Amino acid sequence: MKKFLESKNVNISAKVYFIDALSYMALGLFSSLIIGLIIKTIGDESGYKFFTEMGELAMSLTGPAIGVAIAYGLGAPPLVTFAAVVTGAAGYTLGGPAGAYVAAVFSTEIGKLVNKTTKIDIIVTPFVTILAGYSISALIGPEIDSFIKMFGSWIEWSTEQRPIIMGILVAALMGLALTAPISSAAIAFMLELNGVAAGAATIGCSAQMIGFAVSSYRENKIGGLFAQGLGTSMLQVPNIIRNPLVLIPPTIAGIILAPIGTTIWVMQNNPAGAGMGTSGFVGQIMTFSVMGFTSGVIVKVLVLHFIGPAVISLILSEYMRKKGWIKDGQLLIRTGGK
Repeated sequence: MKKFLESKNVNISAKVYFIDALSYMALGLFSSLIIGLIIKTIGDESGYKFFTEMGELAMSLTGPAIGVAIAYGLGAPPLVTFAAVVTGAAGYTLGGPAGAYVAAVFSTEIGKLVNKTTKIDIIVTPFVTILAGYSISALIGPEIDSFIKMFGSWIEWSTEQRPIIMGILVAALMGLALTAPISSAAIAFMLELNGVAAGAATIGCSAQMIGFAVSSYRENKIGGLFAQGLGTSMLQVPNIIRNPLVLIPPTIAGIILAPIGTTIWVMQNNPAGAGMGTSGFVGQIMTFSVMGFTSGVIVKVLVLHFIGPAVISLILSEYMRKKGWIKDGQLLIRTGGK
């Protein structure tokens, strides 16, 4: 059985299903729903109907995008990948983002097992893939969607009732998820984080990106500043594994700033921005789309998403360097396998 699974490129592991699949799901989300929201926001704010309609179209294809992204990420053959467009759509329709994830993963693995096992592969493979995806969507999709929405609403309600404690927890956990090799964006969509909880998550994610960008400026200079500050703090994963203490400055920055964003300067956001931090300024664009593009909101975003994380992380990282807890070179982004 093991040899058969290997021959079909089916690797049953937590890494494949909860790291790789979620990471590619995030790419599917960004290529459809997130970029669609950005385009639609541009259209709505500028009055150009062309962009509004373009954005709405991109958003309407979120399910198919998730399906094909996960299939591609799991190394599916062409027929399975193309059929995953349908299974992703079915999962999204019946179970939301989480349903699309389950349907895409399940149907892709089943499709890979039957691929090239018959002489009528062009019929059998897409049929079995779609059948598997639609069946799992119809069977558990609505239940998954209901549970995820309920769980997400608990987080939002808890954050509103206990803004300091829950703000800290949401910011810290979502920030760590963003830096870890899993997808904070996918998690935010699955949980459908909105309101103050989404605002806290954005602060935590922004703190990780800006915090690492500033803390490691000594090693990575201007290129690293932009790569991490506007790209991803995931570039620091190898360094975190070598010395977990490097996580302290950006994480503490998020913990300090989150309660401010849930009590004094209340920040809100939506699922599209909650797990993105400062990546491509998506977290900020979505903040403006929810809270409005006013001078007050701009100041809050600058302080809580950029200036605050930069100052706190720099102070803490420099202190840790003086204490020898972070040594020179331990935040260097290595490329080329070096």
